[in-house]
Amino acid sequence: MTTESAKLTPAMKQFHRFKQKHPDCILFFRMGDFYETFYEDAKICSRVCGLALTSRSKGANPIPLAGVPYHAVDGYLKKMLQAGHKVAVCEQVEDPKTAKGVVKRDVVRIVTPGTLTDDILLEEKKDNFLAAVSLNKTKTAGISWVDISTGHFFAQQLPEDKLLDELLRLAPAECLLPDTRGELFDAETRKLAKDITQLTGATITQRPAWYFDPYQSRQRLLKHFGTATLEGFGIKDSDGGLVPAAGAILEYLNETQKTTLSHIASIKKIVRKNYLQIDQTSLASLEILRTIRTESRYGSLLDCLDETLTGPGGRMFRNWLCAPLCDLAAIELRQDLIEELTQSQARLSAIRKLLADIADTERIAARISTLRATPRDLVALAATLRRIPNLREAIKQLESKLAGHLADRCDSMDELAELLESAIEPNCPPHLRDGGVIREGFNEELDRLRSISKDGRTWLQNYQKQQIEQTGIANLKIGYNKVFGYYIEVSRSAADKVPQNYHRKQTIKNAERYITDELKNYETRALGAEEKALELELKLFEDLRRHTAQYTNRLQNLADTVAQCDCLTSLAYTAKRRHYIRPKVTAGAELIITDGKHPVLAETLGSEFVPNDIELGDGSGDIVVLTGPNMSGKSTYIRQVALLILMAQTGSFVPARSAQIGLVDRIFTRVGASDELVRGQSTFMVEMTETANIINNASAKSLVVLDEVGRGTSTYDGLSLAWAVTEHIANKIKCRTLFATHYHELTELAELFTNIKNCNVAVREWMDEVVFLHKILPGGTDKSYGIHVAKLAGIPKTIVDRSKEILEELEATFQKEASGRHLAKHKTKKPPLDILFVEKHKSVLDKLTSTDVDNLTPIDAINLLKKIKNEITED
Repeated sequence: MTTESAKLTPAMKQFHRFKQKHPDCILFFRMGDFYETFYEDAKICSRVCGLALTSRSKGANPIPLAGVPYHAVDGYLKKMLQAGHKVAVCEQVEDPKTAKGVVKRDVVRIVTPGTLTDDILLEEKKDNFLAAVSLNKTKTAGISWVDISTGHFFAQQLPEDKLLDELLRLAPAECLLPDTRGELFDAETRKLAKDITQLTGATITQRPAWYFDPYQSRQRLLKHFGTATLEGFGIKDSDGGLVPAAGAILEYLNETQKTTLSHIASIKKIVRKNYLQIDQTSLASLEILRTIRTESRYGSLLDCLDETLTGPGGRMFRNWLCAPLCDLAAIELRQDLIEELTQSQARLSAIRKLLADIADTERIAARISTLRATPRDLVALAATLRRIPNLREAIKQLESKLAGHLADRCDSMDELAELLESAIEPNCPPHLRDGGVIREGFNEELDRLRSISKDGRTWLQNYQKQQIEQTGIANLKIGYNKVFGYYIEVSRSAADKVPQNYHRKQTIKNAERYITDELKNYETRALGAEEKALELELKLFEDLRRHTAQYTNRLQNLADTVAQCDCLTSLAYTAKRRHYIRPKVTAGAELIITDGKHPVLAETLGSEFVPNDIELGDGSGDIVVLTGPNMSGKSTYIRQVALLILMAQTGSFVPARSAQIGLVDRIFTRVGASDELVRGQSTFMVEMTETANIINNASAKSLVVLDEVGRGTSTYDGLSLAWAVTEHIANKIKCRTLFATHYHELTELAELFTNIKNCNVAVREWMDEVVFLHKILPGGTDKSYGIHVAKLAGIPKTIVDRSKEILEELEATFQKEASGRHLAKHKTKKPPLDILFVEKHKSVLDKLTSTDVDNLTPIDAINLLKKIKNEITED
């Protein structure tokens, strides 16, 4: 934008000044009833929003221009954000009627993907997190995240290699990183930014290093919370790594929001050991939040189980699935309430009916606190508060301990509900600009001003009727516009009948417009009253909004209570409808499930789904080596077990006949490589990286799910690695493990280790056909039926037949070569030489064994030794 300032209007000079302050944003510049964009901003806005691109000035250097109506700005903001842009909203901050010179303007808000508060810009059942990451020299990372639309603020310190796992779980909309250009961490930060974008799709925003300064960040937090220490939030001096990230978030919010942030009233420190940890690989491969094939919510575990009815409940439910509990007592509290609800259909239905009519109190409270709440927000809040007493009574009828706790927290805030009901018109317009928001009877002065306008409309009707009678002009009418005010309109054909006291004001096609002294006096009186009424109504609403903001903390607690009720009744509703059972969760290491089902596929396939058992841990073996053909259900089975554990530790009931599950601290999976291939890693490298992660981080309390480890390299390399990995888990880690494989040789491990057992997927062969029964049975198998699967996939018959011929030849060859040969069983050194000799020269030993030494003559002995020497030499 290189334009001589002398040629710019005062308004355009204003635009340039604000644009220079916010060069990374599209500037929405308020001019009257439009937000205008100029220059390159206008071209981008036109392209993204589908707007006409015009120009503000003509001549040699016209200024590109595109505008959006101010009353429809939310829809255009959404399009800009979805296209990856940030928008600085520059408002008129004084009344243009009273302005001397150019109207004063200021940027009142910067809208970014991670700082949204308006419902139209947000997903109802998903948190909209703004995250910040601070890397440390000790290979640890501080991470903090906030949802400004709810006020939830968190911080965590974790190993640097676990950072991406946590970010994938959070799925932030925007992530703040320090601008480290020219510093030691520059390459590392750039790589992290790339990884975050690829994994989560988050917008990366870099901010100056001082945003992340430890001392300034701590002072920022102390000032915001009004405390002398952070220890009340569980943050100690040893947690210094998370403070810079949290401080950077506060600074960024102050930069972009330019309003009070009092609804962010606390920060919660997350302790990883309190939750079942699920890394990014497992979160994706188990399809907890979205499917691998379509990357959509539909078909995921979340989609299958989520029956919540409120926004806060839906967001909490997602968090429950991503961070199941490791606290046995907390799990049992949830189970007790769910069990009680499943036993009383009437109570369950009554509570869910009440929840269905409860508004998103959490986000309404945030908008009230940031002074962005609309009239309809307050109406919805009042209606919600009126339903809370009934919800409290419904929950009180339940006997479980958690139900009592939730009922006590059902704060109906009756005094606030009464105030809002008396103040706001129930069917009010969505905005204040046209009035009609404050209820009649709430304010005496407002009622008086409104009556003047109302009486004025009656006066206008009578005045028009009077003028028609006096002039004899039947089509005479009285109108109004903002430019000329009130006028009398007469058609050209009746212009000769206009009386002397009519003063011409405007000529239009086929008509003339006039004014009279009486009409002018009415205009002054009526418009003054209407303008004063609108001003008073705005003041009353602002006062009401500020008063309601004092209840923010109580509203947030209520929203949390409603969300918990919603999640628990959702799980109960699902358990009741699908006949799930209550799993027995223990502190042990057992994993015993009878007739377990994959929660998603069981719903899709119905009665066709085949349930299966599993028994691991506490003396029944730690590892299952699962063999069987492709398409037989191996992968479904091992994923199913992991999902049932996850559900159980969420507090959910599970699809099974019975289940006893010892607490798991982490779930590891090694299944697919599609995501990593995009990042430039080979299939085998991905396998080994993920397997190394498991070996280095799994504990005796973990669950490990392995599917075809070693498939990305040669057969012998893959088999060797798979064998060694299984040995290591059996010998060193001793955790519950499911290993699905086509390496049938691994079944020999069950003969060497008491904590390894074999299982296979049942197959029935009939008339050269193979039927997959999808039933898991004890014992191994030595067939893969790969050619049959190829046939099912549509491989031409000629290729299938030729494959069978080659297979028969190969099997015959391998059978000869494999005679007397087997894998070294749990040996890491070369076998002793005497064993090698026995294997290689068995015929020589046979001769010596059968020789009668006592009756052997010297010449016979010499001849025998000569034969043995020749035989050994030939070999």
